[in-house]
Amino acid sequence: MANSSKEDFEPDFIVTNCACSSTCKPRVSNYNSYHSEPVSASNDNEDCESWDFQDIPKHLTDEEKVKLEKDNTLVTEFKQRKLELEAEKNWDLFYKRNTTKFFKDRHWTKREFIDLVRENKQFNGTVFEVGCGVGNFMFPLMEEDPSLNFIACDFSKRAVQFVKEHPQYDAERCTVFHCDATKDNLASHILPNSVDMATMIFVLSAIHPDKMVDVLKNVFQVLKPGGHLLFRDYGLYDYAMLRFAPGHKLEENFYVRQDGTRAYYFSKEKLESLVTAAGYDVKELQYVHRETVNKKEGLCVPRIFVQGKFTKHSVQDQVEHK
Repeated sequence: MANSSKEDFEPDFIVTNCACSSTCKPRVSNYNSYHSEPVSASNDNEDCESWDFQDIPKHLTDEEKVKLEKDNTLVTEFKQRKLELEAEKNWDLFYKRNTTKFFKDRHWTKREFIDLVRENKQFNGTVFEVGCGVGNFMFPLMEEDPSLNFIACDFSKRAVQFVKEHPQYDAERCTVFHCDATKDNLASHILPNSVDMATMIFVLSAIHPDKMVDVLKNVFQVLKPGGHLLFRDYGLYDYAMLRFAPGHKLEENFYVRQDGTRAYYFSKEKLESLVTAAGYDVKELQYVHRETVNKKEGLCVPRIFVQGKFTKHSVQDQVEHK
């Protein structure tokens, strides 16, 4: 099995003012041409990235199509059952190996998140983060806005402990607990219909597709009517998906990494069908394209994500729908 690397997970580099685009070699051919502002790192050896919110799917090259068509042998049912049973253990081992150093803080969410908060006039300052990891989303936002409070949970007990040990952890502003959202009732930790805003950032992709709707429903029950779910995850034909070697495929668009953690790659259509089945209204849903550049190696890595804002019917909406 191929080695897992940061490129198998979400990219984590946020930097500005790049002048390297003209010299970088694309790692994947026929990458769509985008028109985002160039961005760069502070020195010649750091990675940099550029963003584009142009809402189009990735188009495969003939070579990529052939590669995916040939990869039609699935991991055995026995191995798949074992991966499901050991999912929590595998994420705990991931955090044991990498501690808090694998993902950088998600400062890229600040602008989008703050804009969303400003749109929601009923927002009371409390956010529920599903799948908090070691706090890379939560702590930058708490630092940015002292009025924000967080309720957060994660599948990994080790990750939860890292959050509690973080120097910015403040028990008066954040509550964190261990939870398997595929089977534990979130309403046993959080009052139903009490949360104005929830987030799932690179979380749903780690869950078996058969359980995704149930997880979304689990979050839905604690949202207030009119509350929002802010979502970002891997998009279909993302670079990380295309680099899997044969022997990693669990089912269509669902793969296992060397370390036993899993990843699903969403089309907009698939994600929309999941969230609507769970009861949400789709307010926004788009593809987000990103180039992560390794300046030292002169390589451009194209990434694609799906991003959405989903809403629970408000009381007024429920009346109007009757």
